[in-house]
Amino acid sequence: MSRGGPERSISDWSMIGSGIFSSPGVVIANTKSVGASLAVWVASGVLAWTGASSFAELGSSIPVNGGAQAYLQYSYGPLVSYLFAWTAISALKPGGNAVISLIFAEYLNRLFWHTTSSDVSPNAIPQWAIKVTAVVAVLIVSIICVATPTLGTRAAVVFTTVKIVALLSITILGLVQLARGQASTSLTEPLFMESSTSPSSYALALYSGLWAFDGWDQANYVGGEMKRPEKNIPRAIHTSMAIVMLLFLLANVSYFVVLDKNTVGLSNTVALDFGRALFGPIGGAVFAFMVAFSCFGALNGSFFTSARLIYVAGKEGYLPALFGSHNKTLKTPLNAMCLQAALTTAFIVLGGGFRSLINFAVVASWAFYFLTVLGLVILRFKEPLLERPYKTWIITPFIFCAVCLFLLCMPIIAAPLEALAVLGFVLVGIPVYYITQTAEGKDRPLIINLFSSLIARIRGRSSPGPGWQAVATGDEQVEMSEQVRTSR
Repeated sequence: MSRGGPERSISDWSMIGSGIFSSPGVVIANTKSVGASLAVWVASGVLAWTGASSFAELGSSIPVNGGAQAYLQYSYGPLVSYLFAWTAISALKPGGNAVISLIFAEYLNRLFWHTTSSDVSPNAIPQWAIKVTAVVAVLIVSIICVATPTLGTRAAVVFTTVKIVALLSITILGLVQLARGQASTSLTEPLFMESSTSPSSYALALYSGLWAFDGWDQANYVGGEMKRPEKNIPRAIHTSMAIVMLLFLLANVSYFVVLDKNTVGLSNTVALDFGRALFGPIGGAVFAFMVAFSCFGALNGSFFTSARLIYVAGKEGYLPALFGSHNKTLKTPLNAMCLQAALTTAFIVLGGGFRSLINFAVVASWAFYFLTVLGLVILRFKEPLLERPYKTWIITPFIFCAVCLFLLCMPIIAAPLEALAVLGFVLVGIPVYYITQTAEGKDRPLIINLFSSLIARIRGRSSPGPGWQAVATGDEQVEMSEQVRTSR
């Protein structure tokens, strides 16, 4: 999300990522019916909305930068906050980059096979080809970030525009087809026919829906900079959630207007199938290019941010010094970018594919979202006199926490490997937490100081003494040239 004053601190479009062009297939594949699929999308939006509303209260009552990490620190102390930061750096950020890379790769491969064969099944592309393409994309983005440090936010405008045009085009074209009475069998058959009855299947469907809505928490990362946060944060969150939820629901209806549910369920590249069904090979190629282009832009922006975090860590002595140095020729943090590329590549190769990585990322992030919102309830009783300019209904965090518990329990059955992987990352962070504490500030492990220093550098401010600020873990656009200037 953009950072600055209240007018620019949250964008309706920042929540819209690659998920809406790839997750619908996972949702319908697990729910088995169109009606249940649409219900999951509504439930995902409502759950994200209740989380955003809870975060709005936290953001207005604890108006500091850092979002979930700041609230975890306030509610539970430094260990839980550290584990969130540790998981974000070691898993969430590179794992998220891997998901974006795989979506880009699958659209690009489908584009290639689409032009060389008249009829290729959505799931006919070999996984090795997708992974190789994703790794190549990571390498290309890394080279671009190192070689063209001024690309950053200027290119983000173009990438975001293409993404929004693609989404609006799908929505409008689908609704036009529906108005003309040319709906597919997805909408002419009973909507809830053959719906799944497995709770674990609905959990997996919700994971993909929630991945598409990811970003709802990020206005709170700049709560400390907003003017009148008690009004601007809730207003921004509720407006954005309503708009994005409506767009996502209409986009899914449009997919089902044009495509039968079996085609959608097999596809991670539903936008391509949508375009091909309407306009033939040219339509499929156009939509595939638009989505792949926007994914490439999202990957580029995320790599800027991730490499910057690693660079500052090395510069401040929290990672080996080689990661905090600039290449003498390029004047950019080559080593930091190489480490980020290596972590992302590892997730691509070992992560089990797009759908498995989404399960991993959602379980990891929503475990901490659950603790964050539960902290709101704890603070209601622990600090009843805390000033709360915005106060959500108490039922809101309870609903959020109840559904989160369901989502966090189901992986034991539905996605045990991903659940074990998340648990492993978190548990490894505990001994690292105690190892990295300094003698002078045992309540502030080095990674917290790192986040404080990073935010101070981004803002051009001196790092605060007793306090700290955190960096967002969502997709952001940061110019590497600014990094070079501010870190000298």
